[in-house]
Amino acid sequence: MTAILVDRSESGIVSVTLNQPERKNAINLSMFEELLAIFEEVTNREEDRVLVLTGAGGNFSAGADLTPNEGTEKHMLSSMRFYGRVGLALHNLPKPTLAKVRGVAAGAGLNLGLGCDLILASEEARFSEIFARRGLSLDVGGSWLLPRLIGLHKAKELALLADVIPAHEAEKMGLINRVVPDDELDALADDWAERLAAGPPLALSQSKRMLNNAFSYGLSEAMEVEAAAQSINISSEDCREGMVAFFKKRPPVFKGR
Repeated sequence: MTAILVDRSESGIVSVTLNQPERKNAINLSMFEELLAIFEEVTNREEDRVLVLTGAGGNFSAGADLTPNEGTEKHMLSSMRFYGRVGLALHNLPKPTLAKVRGVAAGAGLNLGLGCDLILASEEARFSEIFARRGLSLDVGGSWLLPRLIGLHKAKELALLADVIPAHEAEKMGLINRVVPDDELDALADDWAERLAAGPPLALSQSKRMLNNAFSYGLSEAMEVEAAAQSINISSEDCREGMVAFFKKRPPVFKGR
């Protein structure tokens, strides 16, 4: 069985599916290595517009599979640093990313999902920073992502108590974007992915980068970064296409140039 499935649509949507349903899509070292290669490939392929991350068999991911891999002598510190590289590659991917969550999203699996730009979930989904139950602390960027998404005190609540929270509670605290009935999840994810894929790649990439870095500088620096980004956008073919489409009252066709 292929542990990770990759499917590309004609509109530029790259669907990446964790495919270990018998283990609730726990991610082992070889899967992390494959994910890194996929994220780097999507970064460099102009025709790839959006990445959608999901899991097979009714679950997103139960977290990292820490069972020692046969044939590897990699120290656990090296492995954990590598897992962090994978999470960073996803977070920094210069194209929109979307997590589609069913069932369990826990531990490193949850934090990988939180590294996506948008998160949609089924009403049956459940989320947990389960590390403390295993005698572990946060990894794959959870210590950085959580307080930025939901605030410091809520982040501590999730990390220190390691509760399993339902989808609607996760939505209420701002951990995820939207919760829908399970039979509506695919259609909503497809709609958002298609809208993102049809958007202006350069401008979306600039906005994503600025928002990711928003807590790293003050307002004056933010305005200077905005000015530089906007000057790039205004000189692009996509901006001219957007203006022409507006005046002609037709949908724009963006090409990332």
